[in-house]
Amino acid sequence: MERKLENYIIEHTSPETELLGELNRETHVKVLFPRMMSGHIQGKFLEMVSLMIRPKRILEIGTYTGYSAICLASGLAGEGVLHTIEINPELEDFILRYFEKSGMRDKLKLHIGNALEVIPATDEIFDLVFIDADKENYLDYYHLVFDKVRKGGFILADNALWDGKVIAEEGKEDKETKGIKEFNDFVQNDDRVENVLLPLRDGVMVVWKL
Repeated sequence: MERKLENYIIEHTSPETELLGELNRETHVKVLFPRMMSGHIQGKFLEMVSLMIRPKRILEIGTYTGYSAICLASGLAGEGVLHTIEINPELEDFILRYFEKSGMRDKLKLHIGNALEVIPATDEIFDLVFIDADKENYLDYYHLVFDKVRKGGFILADNALWDGKVIAEEGKEDKETKGIKEFNDFVQNDDRVENVLLPLRDGVMVVWKL
């Protein structure tokens, strides 16, 4: 995106909270691959979606440093809870420190482990699911969570455009691109849902379960 246009978007979006700004900066200074963090614009979008839905249960697949979890948890209803799964145990202390700072520690439940193993063991029905983990397993995650999403619930998937690689010439995709394309194609042809692919950041697939 042209830098001037990106700046205009930032200038016309409500600013990050002080806490999220701190989390953003520390992630860039101390953690590998900070581009994986949702960041300001996408984080505000996730917060808005959560505030509109007012979910009681959220599942996030791929915590990273906790930015998106805090944004999503901001819209939880009453005694609502967000479950978030992170495969990298080295990030646990970082994540929990910011969960404490958020003032929502009792609403944020961190699971360290492989989501392919954690999800089947999770006995919950979710109003909202956010998928932002290893791209080759997106479709596996979709299948695992689908029956755990209530009718009328939503599934959001990040990186659905994957730096534009989804329109790369057939046969030249890497495994991550193939995973995203398989997921996008499956969702598009799934008559159990309605969906829209938004060109927000690196693409967000929004899925509504009928």
